[in-house]
Amino acid sequence: MRRLPDQDIVIIGAGLVGAALAWGLARAGERPLLLDGDDLSLRASRANFALIWVQGKGLGAPHYARWTMRSTRLWPEFAAALKETSGVDVALKQNGGFTFALSEAELERTHEDVVTVARELGDDATEHTLLDHAETAKLVPAIGRDVVGSVYSPMDGDVNSLRLLRALHIGMINLGAAYEPHCEIDEITPRSGGFQLKGSWGEVFAERIVLTAGVGNSRLAAMVGIHAPSVRSKGQILVTEKCRPFFPYTSATLRQADEGGVMIGDSEETHTDSIATNQDISAVLADRAIRTFPCLNGVNVLRSWAGFRVKTPDGFPIYEQSTAHPGAYVAMCHSGVTLAAIHALVVAGEIATQQAVLAGNTFPGRRFHVSQN
Repeated sequence: MRRLPDQDIVIIGAGLVGAALAWGLARAGERPLLLDGDDLSLRASRANFALIWVQGKGLGAPHYARWTMRSTRLWPEFAAALKETSGVDVALKQNGGFTFALSEAELERTHEDVVTVARELGDDATEHTLLDHAETAKLVPAIGRDVVGSVYSPMDGDVNSLRLLRALHIGMINLGAAYEPHCEIDEITPRSGGFQLKGSWGEVFAERIVLTAGVGNSRLAAMVGIHAPSVRSKGQILVTEKCRPFFPYTSATLRQADEGGVMIGDSEETHTDSIATNQDISAVLADRAIRTFPCLNGVNVLRSWAGFRVKTPDGFPIYEQSTAHPGAYVAMCHSGVTLAAIHALVVAGEIATQQAVLAGNTFPGRRFHVSQN
């Protein structure tokens, strides 16, 4: 059994959240060790849609809307720093995003949500515009006749999903972080001065730990006295062959990557543990995409995959240091791409300086204890 050298800080999980925090910690002068799982581990980062999205987020939770907007505004600085440390251009595009509606009822619901969020935010509200079919077509000529209208927000954008994770990993290594794959953690034991981490691969002792293991966080967090519940939420994505450019913006259900391929998504299954794709869902996704953009009719789908979102019961993140075992942190969220900038540039700094609370103490896991009373 391997025994790794003792560490100052270990991050468990090397997906988007873990890698962003490792990059930020290394940039702050720390030397974190990332322990990653196996190749076939359930990975939300493998199935991400790569959106930087604020439109309609934070309904009934203005603190989350503000957190999302803050990260979105940090993204240009973050993308530039990533390129400087890794040499990888993540193809950041923040031209704005559309939510397309295929019925008047759908358009009304979408607009109502956006208006409600704006009302709750007051002067902090993001700009948004309700557009009918003709107004939408002026900006996006390729839309189909079935699109009755849209809501447009100029803050939304996207990145190249594969390059982002690569940039984070290259950048964090260049900054002094270390990476060990095939090191899933089975047991965390609080010890004097730190934590003993064990798995079938071996063990390591760390003075501080950060749990970013996605859907595995609930189990691990309980070992250090943090309540981090999650719910099952499976999403599915289609990816087409490369097409001529037709959509220079982004949307929550369809985006054209900088390389030309089209990503199509927006499904949710809550009652399955299977990672296999569902062909009935694929058909619905494809039909909606073709109705929105008829130019996709006849375009080949090259890949289809599914993944489980890292989703808490209320959909908002958890950032918390254990009160029972200080030095153990949990960070988990659904919007790992949107929030990558604030994780790397803000939350990592809070961990590096050993702050008692993270993210202003606005997203602790203990909120779920309160809601259950």
